[in-house]
Amino acid sequence: MAAPCAGMAGRPLGQFLSCFRRTVAVRTGLRQFSASSMCRAASQAATVTERGTSPWNLMAAVCLQRLPVISAESSPLEQRFRHMMQQMELEKSLLSDHELRLLEDAERMSRKQSDDYDSDEEDSGRDQDIVLAQDLDDSWEQKLKNFQPAPRVSADVDKDLSSVQRCLADSLVLLAEQQVGGGKLWLLPQAPWQEGETLRQTAERALASLPAGFSATFLSNAPCGVYKYKLPKAARTDSSEGTKVFFFKAVLSDIAPTTAINAPFMWLQKSELQRYLKPAYMMKVERFILDL
Repeated sequence: MAAPCAGMAGRPLGQFLSCFRRTVAVRTGLRQFSASSMCRAASQAATVTERGTSPWNLMAAVCLQRLPVISAESSPLEQRFRHMMQQMELEKSLLSDHELRLLEDAERMSRKQSDDYDSDEEDSGRDQDIVLAQDLDDSWEQKLKNFQPAPRVSADVDKDLSSVQRCLADSLVLLAEQQVGGGKLWLLPQAPWQEGETLRQTAERALASLPAGFSATFLSNAPCGVYKYKLPKAARTDSSEGTKVFFFKAVLSDIAPTTAINAPFMWLQKSELQRYLKPAYMMKVERFILDL
């Protein structure tokens, strides 16, 4: 019995204490892990309880944009630059086969008009080729004169705010008539969050609830903005203080047919939104709407 005690006594104090700590850790390791797991579970439960008792109501809204269908009108500077590039391309380009053919025909006609012209040197079928080349030029010129491009602006369609075909050169944003409290407001399509779904799924449900059935492509799983407002003091309670609206961006992937004028939604340009949205709401929305 004395030998082991003497060996332990001969060890340095630091080595003895380290062995003691390892022994305690091995014996109580399972108990320490269980305690930490219980603490984390209690913390998560407290977080869930806190979320469940949050005084803020969560909602998700979708910012659905219809991208431009046709190109926008060129500015005077863009028009001058385009004409300059066309002129440079014309000066540096080679002659096409048709242009070379016209030059040959013109040279042949000038030889026919000269005094020393010998008809035996020319083929009998070349006159028909000269006529055909000129006929092609005349027919193309006539087609160009008869061509009428489609109108870029349609006054009747552009006045119909419910038509997705309006203002084809601009980007449009969808507004829907939403029931808020005791009245109706024009807002981005929104829906209240439900237990068990993500905020993006809530935004997709808000878009699917519209009667038109728009087909859209969402750009992200994360919201691009948030709008928060408090209820009037008379309507506030401990469990309901206000609402937080999270916005998701989407692009219209299929242009739906024109709807009736009394439809519960509108397609508006960015400059037209301020006539229907409240200033505080508009300030949050205009940050993530690109005026393409």
